[in-house]
Amino acid sequence: MDTCSAFGKVLRQKRLAAGLSQEKLGLEANVQRNFVSLIERGVNQPTITVLFKLAKALRCQPSQLIADVEQMLEQDHQCGD
Repeated sequence: MDTCSAFGKVLRQKRLAAGLSQEKLGLEANVQRNFVSLIERGVNQPTITVLFKLAKALRCQPSQLIADVEQMLEQDHQCGD
């Protein structure tokens, strides 16, 4: 799994856990819903600014999003061994 895909999966998990639609997350983070979809699918990557906006909308720290991505990548690597 690449970093883009891992971040997208983490974002989707956090969004669903928060009970937000892509549209609602986009509104709260001041980004387009389509961009949220592209990030979740691993097509686009967020800038640092967007990462902070998404984290604020999800009521978590940006560092927690990154830590969750790291954990997902480690788990994927372990499964691939």
